[in-house]
Amino acid sequence: MTYIDAVQAGVTAIEDCGPSAAELDAIEREMPLIIAELELLDAQIAVLDRVPSELDARRLRRALRRVLAVRLALMKHSGTGEAA
Repeated sequence: MTYIDAVQAGVTAIEDCGPSAAELDAIEREMPLIIAELELLDAQIAVLDRVPSELDARRLRRALRRVLAVRLALMKHSGTGEAA
């Protein structure tokens, strides 16, 4: 049995693996929004299979308000009319 060897080195260079510094900065700026959206998702998942109690409804409202507040802060900080 004969084996086929690679004629060239890997298709992509090692330095190209991973996000750039600009992409990491963008992720860092949006991290509060990511965390707020995860909290909202957690609250939504918690009430999927049951009727939400008053405490659940309060948690959902609080999480939604937090997401909206963080989106507004990101829009004001970026100076554009759109958020991530």
